[in-house]
Amino acid sequence: MELELRHLRTIRAIADAGSLTRAATALGLAQPALSAQLRRIERALGGALFERGRHGVRTTALGELVLERTRVVLPAVSELQREAARFARTRRVGQRLRLGGTHGPLLGALVDRLADAAPGTTVTTCASWSERELAELLAEGRLDFALTGTCGSAPPPDPPHLVWEEIAVDPVFVMLADGHPLAAEREVDLAALADEEWACVPGDGCFADCFTAACARAGFSPRRMYETDIASCVHLVQVGRAVGLCRATFPPTPGLAIRPLAGTPLMWRHLLGRHPAGQRQDTADTVLTQAREAHAGAAARSDSYAQWLAGRRPGVADDVRRPVPPPPPAASITRGQGVG
Repeated sequence: MELELRHLRTIRAIADAGSLTRAATALGLAQPALSAQLRRIERALGGALFERGRHGVRTTALGELVLERTRVVLPAVSELQREAARFARTRRVGQRLRLGGTHGPLLGALVDRLADAAPGTTVTTCASWSERELAELLAEGRLDFALTGTCGSAPPPDPPHLVWEEIAVDPVFVMLADGHPLAAEREVDLAALADEEWACVPGDGCFADCFTAACARAGFSPRRMYETDIASCVHLVQVGRAVGLCRATFPPTPGLAIRPLAGTPLMWRHLLGRHPAGQRQDTADTVLTQAREAHAGAAARSDSYAQWLAGRRPGVADDVRRPVPPPPPAASITRGQGVG
């Protein structure tokens, strides 16, 4: 009999269960059938893998050797299966890009730019509030690229093998109603908003913790945070029910005053994620270039951001970076491969 993966899984199940009875239950087999299978496996391997006793089974020295190998072989085979499935899904179609993104203007702007940069490519989109969900979709091969971000210098979502490249780093601004007493200020101290209620879109990163920590440094705890969609956040601010947090690139909106926070207590780092085996490098370079151009366009349309940048003194808020110079644009897409 030749050893097969299912035999290794059987050995692993017996060792994990600690008895043939429990292992048989977990595997959905009758105990006599499992015992007979184990004897065949032991004959193929040349010796006993387990010592049977009144209280279950214990691995022999040979059993320990085999189990140690299963800890390497079984995860490697599972990873191979996932990679093969992802590879096959990626290449079943010709020129197609599947983009994911969290809330904000960059996803739509990237789709628009790719329509000009790669007119023969079919682009589909997937929006999610969850940075972790987008990362998992990348790892599983169900997305080709994901636009997301992190608070300040926090690490990106951590499924293995993903590549994250920086698009730009922005300050976080505050949204006020046009009639708010602080709307006429050039910038707003976070401490001056201690009595306000807040509005923000949901997410599963560390932004909420970073905001709470920034408030604590300013000497207060936020009274209430309304987590809801962008349109509802804007409405709550417009009617004076709350003030909102937004990225500096948030577009001009009637009824709103977008103002910097003094001292730049919060930062947002825009990231583009991908699986290194998912697309050819020239395709990845093209998408990154267009994402950076999309951010630059959004920044240029924001009067409050432009005024803030113009008023910065050298050495102040050095962590705020304009879009990183893009790599040379690829000729084409290659075949087969807070609030706003």
